[in-house]
Amino acid sequence: MLRRQDVGHRVVVRRIVSVSQERTLYSDALGELVELTETDLTIATSKGTLRVPLDEVHRAKRVPVARRPPAADVVALELAANLAWPAPIQSHLGGWILRAAGNWTGRANSALAVGDPDRTLEAAIDGVVEWYSAHGQQPLINAPMPLAAPVNAALDARGWTARPLTLVQTASVVSLLTTIAPDADLPPVELADSPGDDWYAMVTEHKGALPPIAVRILTGVPEVVFAHVHDADGSLLAVARGAITGPDRWLGVSLLQTAPAARRRGLAQQVVRGLAQWATQRGSNRAYLQVEERNTAAVALYNRVGFATHHTYLTREAPTG
Repeated sequence: MLRRQDVGHRVVVRRIVSVSQERTLYSDALGELVELTETDLTIATSKGTLRVPLDEVHRAKRVPVARRPPAADVVALELAANLAWPAPIQSHLGGWILRAAGNWTGRANSALAVGDPDRTLEAAIDGVVEWYSAHGQQPLINAPMPLAAPVNAALDARGWTARPLTLVQTASVVSLLTTIAPDADLPPVELADSPGDDWYAMVTEHKGALPPIAVRILTGVPEVVFAHVHDADGSLLAVARGAITGPDRWLGVSLLQTAPAARRRGLAQQVVRGLAQWATQRGSNRAYLQVEERNTAAVALYNRVGFATHHTYLTREAPTG
């Protein structure tokens, strides 16, 4: 049977789906174990998240993962992503990065648990709690998996909850340009050094009101670009943000959004292509994005254009009260 130490690892679960007098029927599920409680286990499969009551589990075990990225690659990509979404308040706990940005987005307000915190794991978690309490915020920890599986197990024991699983997906910039054909029937993708008022307005529809600290995060990267697609009448159809960061010059794609009336026309793909063209001109060879696993429509879109999951992470929340 699985244990808390298996959280963050690839597992296979055989569950009982029905029982008759003659036979028991089973179904197998393969995926990443994202949560294990006293009553249920949850795995992220290729078809979505599956929660299984423990009393329906016949057998479960950890299995090897093919093509798992080296730990150093996960750390490097997470650090590049941190630079692309720069929290204005940052501190270090050994190799862990403590980040605060007035509670605007989990990425900018969670401790990034990569590297060695230079103390025991329990002491590191205590340090995170103290730091966020001093800043008047709920303690959050961003735990990349399976790299931070021991962190997740320790947080489980403390009763920390988890937000929905996030996929960190990557693609070759060249493959994006090859896969996504230019479409002359669509309005062109306009790239600007700063976002326009309509760009902010569309992002607000997705992210909620943008406080000044959000603008600081969005524009606070040396190499950043803002994509706009306007209709012939001047109305905004699609937006996105691109940022190049880190020694490996990763292109980070974020805030890709299409107006509801303009969806299913291929605009999002053209925006990704526009960002890839901008990145390749600046010597960037690899792209990444972060998407919640439960956002199946977005995951399907990204898979079509060539993105695949590199690793995953959970944002863990300290218990309140």
